Amino acid sequence: MAPPTETLTAERILEATEEVLRRHGPAKATVVDVARALGVSHGSVYRHFRTKAALREAVTKRWLDRTSEKLAVIVAGDGTPEDRLRAWLAALFEAKRHKAGDDPELFATYTVLTDESGTAVGEHLADLTSQLTRIIQDGVTAGAFTAPDPAATARAVFQATGRFHDPGYAREWQQPGVEEEFTAVVDLLLRGLLT
Repeated sequence: MAPPTETLTAERILEATEEVLRRHGPAKATVVDVARALGVSHGSVYRHFRTKAALREAVTKRWLDRTSEKLAVIVAGDGTPEDRLRAWLAALFEAKRHKAGDDPELFATYTVLTDESGTAVGEHLADLTSQLTRIIQDGVTAGAFTAPDPAATARAVFQATGRFHDPGYAREWQQPGVEEEFTAVVDLLLRGLLT
């Protein structure tokens, strides 16, 4: 239980919610459980998040944003567009695989929550394809890539690599040979983009 003198913030509530979700799962976790973990009344939680759905949406967004923020560093990096695209796709695959393998309970919970959270997921996917678009546009500008419509190409690259980041494929991510399969797909995509 958190010390009562500590200020209740949205961030603290989200951290506690993650722990409650990990412990109880999305079906059984309640706002009362979150409040209890923080040592406050459930009304205090509702002052920050008007509904249970809003709290769950915020937790989902926070979880998805962690991946987007790591990938944004690669987008802004100094490497060639080819190197950045390869690194970005590898980092996305590793982030998803890491989440699924290192904390399977929370990953399963977030898989349920992302199905419920249309807005957070839609924004996340838009952010990821926007990041890919920037890398591809940089490649076109540098004369390294051929892509008449970088945004459409980014969506195609994202869809083509879905097996390596879509949670529906999580069971396959630990299979022998998956790294080689990932590399083969990325190599194929890059050969198609290179001028």
